[in-house]
Amino acid sequence: MAAAAHESYLIVGAGIFGISTAYHLIRSRPDASVTVVDRDAFDADSRVAASWDWNKVMRADYDDPLYCELALEAQDMFTSDALWKPFFHQTGLYWMCGRDYARDCISNFERLGRGHDMAVWPVDEARNMFGGLFSESDYTHVEQVLVNKASGWVAAGDCLRAITRVAMDLGVRYVAEEVATLRFDRDGTCVGVQTAAGGKLHGSHVILCTGAFTPKLLELSAAHSGMSDLRAESRILAGGITTGMAKLDDEALARFSDMPVGIQGYTAKKAPFVGSLPPTKDGELKWWGQKIFRNTNEVVPGRYISTPPAEADYAQWEISEKLKEDILSVSSVFYGREALTWKLEKHRICWDAFTTSSDFIISPHAASKGLYIATCGSFHGFKFFPVIGKYVVKMLEGSLAAPLAEKWAWDRERPDPSMNPDWPSMEMRELLDPVRTSRL
Repeated sequence: MAAAAHESYLIVGAGIFGISTAYHLIRSRPDASVTVVDRDAFDADSRVAASWDWNKVMRADYDDPLYCELALEAQDMFTSDALWKPFFHQTGLYWMCGRDYARDCISNFERLGRGHDMAVWPVDEARNMFGGLFSESDYTHVEQVLVNKASGWVAAGDCLRAITRVAMDLGVRYVAEEVATLRFDRDGTCVGVQTAAGGKLHGSHVILCTGAFTPKLLELSAAHSGMSDLRAESRILAGGITTGMAKLDDEALARFSDMPVGIQGYTAKKAPFVGSLPPTKDGELKWWGQKIFRNTNEVVPGRYISTPPAEADYAQWEISEKLKEDILSVSSVFYGREALTWKLEKHRICWDAFTTSSDFIISPHAASKGLYIATCGSFHGFKFFPVIGKYVVKMLEGSLAAPLAEKWAWDRERPDPSMNPDWPSMEMRELLDPVRTSRL
């Protein structure tokens, strides 16, 4: 579809929501002006985007029918499309879960005619699968093990860089600058952004794909413009989680090189799901922790919201001993005593935007014409990278299917977060190391 001469798209944020949107926009509207702005260069050695990571899980094992179908669509791209296929490792998935979750996942796959790669196993039998790698796992509260041979993981950072390059080759402009506030005309229409350096970027469509930065950007923009309805309020919460990597020796690497993704969650005890990913090309095994936290602070006078730390890199490499201990406890959940012999050498705090239901927000912003929201990955968004931009484009066109438009709306009825085991439930300050204030 050719774009009208006046159409311009300014995408704020270059994670998977932003880059997938840019990619699908420039392919469907090659004559449009499409600009992506992000605080980090797309090929920087370190970025704050949740999408920038060593690896991410690619699975379609959802008890939610809509996300199951969308994840299968994305998985098909990862397994068959030459652009995406090099980054996907179809190792399978070993999910220690509850009966209800396993049953609903199986039901969704069968409804879509895709159940042949998935099976549910009793715990006693599952322990011996994959060479007994999970024989010493902690199966407390686990009722069944769901095994899906079609799932796996994606080399996330490599994939994000590659697709960004493709989008740029197709005509997308990439600007590496930090955004300070949104800009509006006298009628309240969003017309672009102002950068921290004082520059201005324009767009007839401004799409916020800003992840954990979204509530802060909207709060600052509300204060700057006087448009209080811009605020995210309770719709979006910035949350963080810790990941850790252990370098395996040659003997361990030989045993774990063909392992599946390991996940434990949604068991009879409603605790956050935790996971372990197969070794990277550098022979490093990864876990993510079970403590998901917020960081509440005053961003403008009298307004307290959760934001990533104020440092330019979100202080993502500054990991407290309490958070390192969180990773150690999770490693033993999967590998028992053997995990205690591995040295965790890399840690990172990953920040993302959450909704109480873990649903995305892909919607026009109700407070300003020309402003759109496409974010809230809630730590499960990466797997949709190949296709999510297509649905953002549909939202921009007003053609998003009604069930998705309702599920991802800016204004909708939202459940109590107490029902979401992955909701950020503690403050980051509770997990920091104590500060020594005196010497004896």
